[in-house]
Amino acid sequence: MTEHRARVGETTQVEETAQLTSGRVAQRRRTRKAIVDASMTLLNRGIEPSVNDIAAAADVSRRTVYLHFPTLDQLMLDATVGVLSAKTDAALTNIHSHDPRLRIAELVRAMGADIIELLPMGRRLVKLTVDPPTEDAPGRGHRRVHWIEWALEPLRDRMSQRQFDDLVSSIALVVGWEAFIVLIDVRGLEPDAAVDVCARTAMTLVDAALRSLENS
Repeated sequence: MTEHRARVGETTQVEETAQLTSGRVAQRRRTRKAIVDASMTLLNRGIEPSVNDIAAAADVSRRTVYLHFPTLDQLMLDATVGVLSAKTDAALTNIHSHDPRLRIAELVRAMGADIIELLPMGRRLVKLTVDPPTEDAPGRGHRRVHWIEWALEPLRDRMSQRQFDDLVSSIALVVGWEAFIVLIDVRGLEPDAAVDVCARTAMTLVDAALRSLENS
C-alpha cells in the first residue's frame, strides 16, 4: 500500500510538473504574440517603433521584448511579414476560380494591393532578408511558396512533381516585393504598373506550362 501511494505521488508530481511547463510555454507564446501584434499595430499606423514603443504597446518590459527578440530587426521582420501576409491571406479568401491563370494573376494583385501605402514595408522586408539566414533561423519565403502552390493547385494532378516544382520556382522569381522593387527602381515604373507587369509575366509562365501539357 505504501509503495502504491508512493507511485501515485510520483505520478501526480510528474503531471503537475508537465502542466506547469506547458503553462509556461503557452504564456511565452502569448507574450511573443502580444509583442508582434503590438509591433504590427504600430507599423500599420505608419510609426517606426522603438523597443520602448513596442514594450509600452504590448504592456511588457524592454527586457521581455529582448528575451523574445534579441534584435529589433528580427522583431521588425516578424511584424512586417505579419502585416503583409495578413493582407494577402484575407484577399485570397475571396478568390474562388479554379483557373490557374486567373488564380495566379489575382494572387499577384493581392500581394500588390495598396502597394503605394505598403512599399516602405516591402523595402524593409527586402532589406532585412537580403543577408543569408543563419542555421537556426526559420526558412523565409515559405508564405510566398505556399500562396503560389495554392494558385497552381488545379494543375498539380496534370503535372509531374518536378514540373510543378519548376513552375512554382519560375513564378517565385516574378512574384513578390523583390520583383516589384526592381520594376519600380530599375525600370522606373509606377507601383501599380509594376504589379500589372508581374501579373502578366506570371500568367505567361502558366500559359507556357499549359501549352507544354497540351503538346505532351
